[in-house]
Amino acid sequence: MNKLILSIFFLLNLGVVFSQNKLTHEVYFDTDKYIVPSTEENRLLLFISTITDVDIESISIYGFCDDVGADSYNLKLSQQRANAIKAIFANNEISEDLITNVDGKGEILLKIVNEKNLLKIRGLNRKVEIIVNPKPPKTKEEKKVEAIVKAEKKTVEEKLKGSLKAGDKIIFDNILFKTGYSTVTPSSRKTLESIAKILVERDDIYFTIQGHVCCTQFSRDAVDRKTKKRNLSEARAKYVYDYFAKKGVNKKRMRHLGMRRKFPLGGDPKFDRRVEILITYVVASNN
Repeated sequence: MNKLILSIFFLLNLGVVFSQNKLTHEVYFDTDKYIVPSTEENRLLLFISTITDVDIESISIYGFCDDVGADSYNLKLSQQRANAIKAIFANNEISEDLITNVDGKGEILLKIVNEKNLLKIRGLNRKVEIIVNPKPPKTKEEKKVEAIVKAEKKTVEEKLKGSLKAGDKIIFDNILFKTGYSTVTPSSRKTLESIAKILVERDDIYFTIQGHVCCTQFSRDAVDRKTKKRNLSEARAKYVYDYFAKKGVNKKRMRHLGMRRKFPLGGDPKFDRRVEILITYVVASNN
């Protein structure tokens, strides 16, 4: 119960609001500006981190201005503010396909309860409002179909133990990464350890570890939130490379490479936050 209370308190302090299963967040701007202030960007990144495990149906982004300025100016500025927020979402691996609305609404002058200072009210109206709609829960039938499909697929471990040749590519589809980070999710660690053990035993294969990101524009790399560098796909490949080396895989058999967002798989964006290996050489058997 104490953990639940602390979690709710934390989310409320981020400005995260739960309303009829929706998640909302507001980003505030300086007068006549559409560049996101650093403090507001940090709040937004914290909000993004709270929705990474949410199965999202859609995201709406609405920009607003205060009542100062001409209508045409306010419409343009509010749209620029909405676009600035959309760009931050894309740079942090939130798929553009999920963003269904990016609209500038122009001026707004809300009455704030217990607030009479007009300057403060205008400050609260210079904002972008973000609304995240989660998908409805899956039906029992949908869960059954998913379980059947999963059972029929070969696991990564089975593929690695099988016959391999140069040019083969194996996607680590059960190794998922935290959005915006090069570290894997807790549920992926056991699988990564299992793969490492097989690669230690299979010393006949040489391979390249290829890192990927989702959702960025124009095949760009995403920003690594830990280092603030735009090299997240490379950081993911390096993370797996270092993990394998630590577990005993000979470094001479491996190299790592960031692929940015050149090869999206389609479907759920979480599967584009991935690493795969390309077999580059297989030692001929003496048998």
